[in-house]
Amino acid sequence: MEKHSSVFARLLAALALAAAVVAVVVIVSAATSDDTNPGHRQHPSGPSKQHEEGEEGEGGKKQTKAATYTVQSGDTLISIAHQTGVPLAELLALNPEVDPQILIAGQTLKLK
Repeated sequence: MEKHSSVFARLLAALALAAAVVAVVVIVSAATSDDTNPGHRQHPSGPSKQHEEGEEGEGGKKQTKAATYTVQSGDTLISIAHQTGVPLAELLALNPEVDPQILIAGQTLKLK
């Protein structure tokens, strides 16, 4: 009788492990699905009041008229540079106090 019980316990343990692995994969996949393609993501709060699109500038890049940009959740310096038309090097030079690895939603960046 004990042998039948141990086979059942091993089978149940294997199923529990498989279920745990599937749960972790689903959670990680859901958490990272918004970050896989940042160029096509929509901000839930929409663009900030200070972030305004301007006309096409030199080289067909969009130029912004705004002097500042308010960081939205999920923004990176590269995505902000693309959205505003301000080169990444210029963003870094204008905002030396900003850690490019850690942008905080609500933080204001200088664009000019």
